[in-house]
Amino acid sequence: MSAAARTLAPPERRRLAVLERQEYGAYVVLSCADLDGPRPQPGQFAMLMAAERWGGGDGERPFLPRAFSVMRVDSAPPTQVLQFLLEDVGPGTHRLCELREDDELWLLGPLGIGFAPPDPGPPARRPLLVGGGVGIAPLAILQDELDADAPALLGFRDAAHAEGAALLRATRVATDDGSVGHHGLVTDLLVDELDRDPAAEVYACGPPAMLEAVRALCAERGVPAQLALESGMACGFGACFGCVVPTRSGYVRLCLDGPVLDAAELESCLVPGAGH
Repeated sequence: MSAAARTLAPPERRRLAVLERQEYGAYVVLSCADLDGPRPQPGQFAMLMAAERWGGGDGERPFLPRAFSVMRVDSAPPTQVLQFLLEDVGPGTHRLCELREDDELWLLGPLGIGFAPPDPGPPARRPLLVGGGVGIAPLAILQDELDADAPALLGFRDAAHAEGAALLRATRVATDDGSVGHHGLVTDLLVDELDRDPAAEVYACGPPAMLEAVRALCAERGVPAQLALESGMACGFGACFGCVVPTRSGYVRLCLDGPVLDAAELESCLVPGAGH
């Protein structure tokens, strides 16, 4: 996709106030006031870091910013409010999860290329959302932007993580341990949906193994799919080349040419450097 299709964020990072911190089982949702930034598009992301004490360990060594999909945006004047979904999985995310109301964070974004609208046809395609873990975040803002409630198939590890399903509407849930919903993989639910109505366009975000299963399933059935990939990012704007992944037409940087890619452009979602 051309650079013209990107939302061009202000080149400087912005210092945002945390308005609210909410917990959904294993997840934390931070709501932040963004007075000056452009409105993010579904699937875009931002680089976040705490404004104070951005370090850890005995020497308080500084961490790099972390890339997070925008989960939700409320642009009601006079303040645009952005929401981010966090999980405490390491020192960087732990520091962000510590933030409370009136704390501040640095944000650079929105960055990258997000989801494209469903193909109007013919035949018309209905959007079908598939998410795993924190990958449900960009699906929430996408569902908000669509005209109708697109069904969301969500996969989680256990009941504590499945509480995140409350952040979306029209959900069906699968858990690895069977504690909530279907006992199995979210792709089991996807097979059921496509058997019932194959006229779908799949929008997916989650861990690489889940995305690869979605990609292969959609390729086998001729169903178009857009996949939001994960990869380690140090800068977020193409300078470090840390998020490079192979496609059928060559290597791309996910922070500039993604994170959302057409599934048909990928041989596999299981690429070196992808995932957490």
